[in-house]
Amino acid sequence: CSYTCHYRCRPFIQLDCSTDGSLSTHQEDFSVDSIETDTNVDEQIDWGKQELTLTEIQHKVKEYNAQINSNLYMLANKDGSYTGFIKVHFQLVRPISLPPPQSLCSTQEEDQQGGRMKRRTSFYLPKDTAKHLHISSQTRVREVIEALLNKFTVVDNPAKFALFERTERQSQVYMRKLSDDECPLYLRLCAGPSEKVLSLVLKENETGDVNV
Repeated sequence: CSYTCHYRCRPFIQLDCSTDGSLSTHQEDFSVDSIETDTNVDEQIDWGKQELTLTEIQHKVKEYNAQINSNLYMLANKDGSYTGFIKVHFQLVRPISLPPPQSLCSTQEEDQQGGRMKRRTSFYLPKDTAKHLHISSQTRVREVIEALLNKFTVVDNPAKFALFERTERQSQVYMRKLSDDECPLYLRLCAGPSEKVLSLVLKENETGDVNV
């Protein structure tokens, strides 16, 4: 038998081929590691693997600034570092928690004779919420998440959230969870200013149990 199949789909395919009236079973040998765990089967662009020299960084910053239609420019420094803006889109399913109003908090504390009572106000962010942050090339993902939560005075544990890279290629949308030590501004510089090429999305972190 001959057939066409994506290489990451092969572990799920088993053929029963009839040869000279006899039935033979064909199944290719694949290790567990070869099974695709992501929802998208095509390779994604890993911007973080690119290593840029000082000259390349300065050139990319100039290219980036030439393509934008706003004043959200990047600024290159002589030491190879740079600063600029990133835009983060919020795609949160669950509500976020804010501290109670100060007056309400004071009243509750008085009722408890000086004891602290933990009260929170929870609400859902609007669907199309987005926020610009001015960061440096050394700013890590975890710092970006903490800064975003501080902007909205969110009191939830930052570990409950994760930053994702969203890319579009050939009408396909790909999502990749960024590790805590990645630098979002570096990804933005490598990809350019187009939101279709790369955008940043804040979502709930579904990995493991996270304490409130």
